[in-house]
Parts: sequence; C-alpha cells; structure tokens
Amino acid sequence: MQFQAELAVAHGAVGAVLPAEWAQANGFLGLVSRVGDHREFLLRPDLGRRLADESLALVRAKAVRNPDVQIIVADGLSAVACQGSGKALYDAVAKACTARGLTVGTPIAARFARVWLEDEIGQEVGAKVAMILLGERPGLGTGDGLSAYVVYAPKVGNTDGDRNMISNIHPRGTPLEDAARRLAALAAAMIEQRTSGVTLDLARLDVPIERGYRAPQVRQKLVVRPTERT
Repeated sequence: MQFQAELAVAHGAVGAVLPAEWAQANGFLGLVSRVGDHREFLLRPDLGRRLADESLALVRAKAVRNPDVQIIVADGLSAVACQGSGKALYDAVAKACTARGLTVGTPIAARFARVWLEDEIGQEVGAKVAMILLGERPGLGTGDGLSAYVVYAPKVGNTDGDRNMISNIHPRGTPLEDAARRLAALAAAMIEQRTSGVTLDLARLDVPIERGYRAPQVRQKLVVRPTERT
C-alpha cells in the first residue's frame, strides 16, 4: 500500500498541468513551447524545447535585453513542483544573483517546457547565462522536486554537456535557500570563466555545489497501519 501511494504521488505530478493564468498571476511573462497539449508534451520532448511563434514574438517585444542571467520557471515533468515552490525559488535565486552584482532579466514562466527551452530564450534576450528552474521527473513519493539547469552563452544547439545542474530541490532534499546560493555561484563562475558544463572548473566556486556525505532522504509515510494510529 505504501508503494502504491508513493506511485500515485508520482503519477499525479506527471499528470498535472500548469494553468495558463499561473504566470501572470505570479508576476511572470508567460510563454509556451510548441506543444499543443499535455499528451503531446509527454510524447514529443523535441517540441517542448522550442518556443511557439507567438511566445517568441512576445520575448522579442517585452523581455529585457542583455541581462547577465535570464531565469525561467517552468513546469517540466511536475507542474505540482512549479506551482508549489517555483516562485519562491525564482525569488531566492534572483536575490542571490543581484547580491553578487549580476543583472537579472525579465521574470519568465514557460508551460510545456523541456530543459533545452532555456537555450532559445537565453539566445533571444542575449543573456550571458540562462537558468531554467523546472519540475523534475517525479520519483516514488516525491512529486514536488525542482531541478535547475544552468548554461553559459545559451544558444539553440547546446547539449547537456554544456550545462550544470542541481536537482532534488525540495524541503526533504536541497533547501531552496541553499540551492539559490549555489545557483548564483554557478552563474557568477560561468561568467568569470566564460564557460559551463564539463569545462567549468567547479573547484574555483566560492560556494560548494556538493561535497561530503549527505544522509539519505527520509521517506514520507503515506500509509499508516491501524495499529499505528493514536
């Protein structure tokens, strides 16, 4: 029963859809990929990596040009995570970047988005660094996790080897404030070193990304036996 309950949490997160009005309600410029609906989003990852024509025109007309860092909040594979803590993570990362003297672009939220969508958005606004904060693929009992992918000199055609990422961002994993400090440090290091991904020297970061032992995540008990109830 515990397994079935945890599986239901994962299925529920993957099946959720980010409301079209969520972006504007939370102060973001709302964009959408070339995906037509949720089913197509799951079946066609390639369409989730490029902007719809209307959204591309919106970016060109309304987004701030040439920021140091362009941050994008997105649904990814868990709209639940995006709605739950996407805005809070965005605010924390933007604050951490600003504290380092980095300029931050227009707040953007994207629906039906895959990781590589950050490349086209970052390229269009002329950002030095693009960063997408999106719902990560849910695991058993964990549907509220966010992942962050960061890339220097964003452009269509970049690969996963060009990116750095932090995953498992949720209360039982990496806390939002810790993730924000690490992400701002990544962005600053990329701009200083003019690279990202496998060629970025993580040893030169002033905030550790991941070092030492971390205790396993505590599984949330979703099913309680009658004898355990008080």
